Amino acid sequence: MTVHHDQRPDAAATRPGTRPGPPAPSPGPGAGDPVRPLPRRLWRGRPEDPRWARPAFLALLLVTTALYLWNLSASGYANSFYSAAVQAGSQSWKAFFFGSLDAANAITVDKPPAALWPMALSVRLFGLGSWPILLPEVLMGVGTVAVVYAAVRRRSGPAAGLIAGAVLALTPVAALMFRFNNPDALLALLMALACHLVVRALEDGRTKWLLWAGAAIGFAFLAKTLQAFLILPPLALVYGVCAPVTLRRRIGQLAAALAAIVVSGGWWVAIVELWPASSRPYIGGSQNNSFLELTFGYNGLGRLNGEETGSVGGGGGGGGGSWGETGWDRLFGSAVGGQISWLIPAALILLVAGLVATRKAGRTSVTRGAFLVWGGALLTTMLVFSYMQGIFHEYYTVALAPYIAPLTGMGAALLWERRTRAWASLTLAAATTATAAWGHVLLDRSSDYLPWLRWLVLAGGLTAALGLLFAGRLGRRLALGAAGLGLVAALAGPAAYTLTTLNEGHTGSIVTAGPSVAGGRGGPGGGGAPGGQGPGGGFPGRGQNQQGGNQQDGQGFPGGGIPGQNQNQNQNQQNGDGGGRGGMGGLLNGASVGTEARKLLETDADRYTWAAAAIGAQNAASYQLSTGEPVMAIGGFNGSDPSPTLARFQQYVADGRIHYFIASGTGGGMGRSGDGTSAQITSWVEANFEKVTAGSATFYDLARKASG
Repeated sequence: MTVHHDQRPDAAATRPGTRPGPPAPSPGPGAGDPVRPLPRRLWRGRPEDPRWARPAFLALLLVTTALYLWNLSASGYANSFYSAAVQAGSQSWKAFFFGSLDAANAITVDKPPAALWPMALSVRLFGLGSWPILLPEVLMGVGTVAVVYAAVRRRSGPAAGLIAGAVLALTPVAALMFRFNNPDALLALLMALACHLVVRALEDGRTKWLLWAGAAIGFAFLAKTLQAFLILPPLALVYGVCAPVTLRRRIGQLAAALAAIVVSGGWWVAIVELWPASSRPYIGGSQNNSFLELTFGYNGLGRLNGEETGSVGGGGGGGGGSWGETGWDRLFGSAVGGQISWLIPAALILLVAGLVATRKAGRTSVTRGAFLVWGGALLTTMLVFSYMQGIFHEYYTVALAPYIAPLTGMGAALLWERRTRAWASLTLAAATTATAAWGHVLLDRSSDYLPWLRWLVLAGGLTAALGLLFAGRLGRRLALGAAGLGLVAALAGPAAYTLTTLNEGHTGSIVTAGPSVAGGRGGPGGGGAPGGQGPGGGFPGRGQNQQGGNQQDGQGFPGGGIPGQNQNQNQNQQNGDGGGRGGMGGLLNGASVGTEARKLLETDADRYTWAAAAIGAQNAASYQLSTGEPVMAIGGFNGSDPSPTLARFQQYVADGRIHYFIASGTGGGMGRSGDGTSAQITSWVEANFEKVTAGSATFYDLARKASG
């Protein structure tokens, strides 16, 4: 095997149980090698790299940035639930710290706040708008591509790194979520960084790499809680077995890495749990105002067994439930397959090939360790996603993209170097065939979507596979041509889905990439109800609706714009004076706020702590984004959190702290039915206060008692 420019040999060239020393330093200027100017070094890269390597890498980042920025403002405020928290964090440092939904700190989002912090800082600098909110997500996406490239280039060379980077950038669900304001973008970046750092630690056994990896995982916990820990078992196991140091030292290093995780993620948790509950916002998504309960309940075990107190649905028990069928083929089904699975067959084939190729290497083989790190992360996350019975959305699968891409790049490079061996060329051909065949299946699920493309993908892939089968006998140019054709065929399908995704706006709580497919759900306007094709709730935007929303022709969403614009428009605002959406539309998508309703809430708003209160976070967020004034989200996201209590709400009203209660589209059945807190508050308000209309929206003026 050819060892690349900075690739250390698989077997440590030191005594067993000792840490390899650092590589010999490069000759300095004194050795007759003049120092190059910084711009030239940035453009040229490492002297030992091929001349095309650094320019090609920079081109990859430039193209990825341009693609992800394209039509960015079409999504407006994207998920208004998180955008309202970003707005609040840009106005109040206390809301920034806790991740509050409003600047008056009534209740937090149902996640830790780390993913909100970059967006809130951006809005503080540039003002409220689509670009300031979504630009940090784009930068996280470009950063993830850069991390994956660096990780693969270090072990397998720049060509493999470019393949891996392109695979990641053109994954449809990655193009969706790296332009959306959910926590998944930050999670993907930190998970890729953690895996890269563990592989670095496998090279030389230095503790610092494990400490940094632990810090990345701990901070990822502050983005999406326990999902950050899914990859811990394979990473710890691989390092514990393969690291080039003594067993005792490995155990000590893993303990130190665990401590880094606790410190990196635990400092915020400790502050929140020790902070007096009376002087901080209620922890959204919890039933007892406890972040630990939220972590291990609604956002933890509840996601696995479906028992999520306060959830809008769940339970995949018996193989299916409100969030779709569970099982080994879940990620390949009609709802999820087009989001992520294009290259999963190839990644799995290449993972096995990499392990077979390194089967005779020593325990400390870094090449094998790298395959085990990325492959272990992929398989563990796939297993959990396939069988989790609680809340599951298609966009969660973006977490798989940073693992699929390195396996594809490393495996392709490894087999290419061994292409003169029959098993290697046969495996390359098999991976190419599987990718082409599966791409044809995925494209065929949308019968009206580029019908010619599925046949080109299949024909191109099979032709490339035939060429790769004889790659060892063909000349280098012909073999490269076959490899290039195979790569184009493999990426054509996901690239088409990605371009379709980039051309659309996506709003609401449930979003999906690509065109409409048979058996899929949701769409750019916010998706449908759990378990099937529910109310789509699309909104005016550009292009054509992908998956069943109510798309109309228009000029994009209010709230789009450029950095520096301060926009207090609801991203879902339509012409006229609409109220909120009822049913699932009001729960999963924001309300439509008209001019008269906005003016009503803005009147005398500075005299109140909250301009209004609404059942459910999406409705509250829409009015808050429209007016720029704090709006209390009664019951949190689902309207089912017991906050505030009826007595606490009555005290707020008596103290003159809330002006209006928003009656229209109060979050659907979750907040109104039964005898929960939200229902109690609604009944009390309706019985005691004067009803006011603004356009077609209905409010109750909490400063005016009902007559009679």
